[in-house]
Amino acid sequence: MTETPAFATRFVNLASPKMGTEAVACSDDFFAPMARMLQDGDPVWITGKYDDRGKWMDGWESRRKRTPGHDWCLIRLGVPGVVRGVDIDTTHFTGNYPPEAMLEGCRSEAEPGDATEWTPVVPRCALGSSCSNYADSIAAAPVNWLRLNIYPDGGVARLRVFGEPVIDWASFADAAIVELSALKKGGRIVGYSDAHYGDVRALLTEGRGKTMGDGWETRRRREPGHDWIVIALGHRGRIERIEVDTAHFKGNYPDRCSVQGAVAGGSGDGSDPAKMEAAGDWPFLLEQKKLAADSIHVFEAADLASAGPVDTVRFNIYPDGGVSRFRVFGRLDR
Repeated sequence: MTETPAFATRFVNLASPKMGTEAVACSDDFFAPMARMLQDGDPVWITGKYDDRGKWMDGWESRRKRTPGHDWCLIRLGVPGVVRGVDIDTTHFTGNYPPEAMLEGCRSEAEPGDATEWTPVVPRCALGSSCSNYADSIAAAPVNWLRLNIYPDGGVARLRVFGEPVIDWASFADAAIVELSALKKGGRIVGYSDAHYGDVRALLTEGRGKTMGDGWETRRRREPGHDWIVIALGHRGRIERIEVDTAHFKGNYPDRCSVQGAVAGGSGDGSDPAKMEAAGDWPFLLEQKKLAADSIHVFEAADLASAGPVDTVRFNIYPDGGVSRFRVFGRLDR
């Protein structure tokens, strides 16, 4: 089994559709469309499923190349970012995976063309069959376009690009109320007690959850205590509003919630148990409040304690359950 590198848990997937990222062009996607490669869920195999092009595959797959050259896919990131590492995942592609790949990036307001100067993000490297293929990034500058080259052809189940969003905080007025916890603003999950169900990163994304699987849900707690999740904000700020949305959670929503905050530098990547334990002693921004099923709960300034500027929050649910979205709004503390 391939060991998961630290960058895959510490950083956000910049290539996720939840970040607004799109596959905009490719040399060929005869067998499976390029957009499938960016989906958040794990790739699946469906025995016996065929379409008019052949075997249905969960990813991007080009036809067998009979001319010189190689295939490529052009990707526009929803948020510019510094790439720290990638996973070129070939799960379920066995006799049809590309033996090699390369990832390039650039920063451009317009769609890249023939004259674009690309910078290597991951140099040309070997890929394995039906597995995650992790690689560190060699690029230090922010990019907002990526080009995945596969040699010479074949299928990629998922492209995950782990990195740090680059936000122009100077463009926000001092009085502006900003969603500091949003993935698109650099918010990230750094630790949690449990995330047995759903998609934990969906907690910090836009809109309401589409299903009960589109959010954070813990297992049923059979021991004393309560569940929690720690979130590093995109920027330090003074909190003025908190929203908790239990969309689609009806027989399994938490009974109550509370929020704590501190200046903790993001509290690491969740790998330090001492830091996670210390978060339980942070000052409360929001004392315990009752929650309801399938509802948006808004807690305004009058509900919140003044704890000064914070850059990290701990969202507690009592005793367990599921939450679709969690949002922290505040004014920037520069």
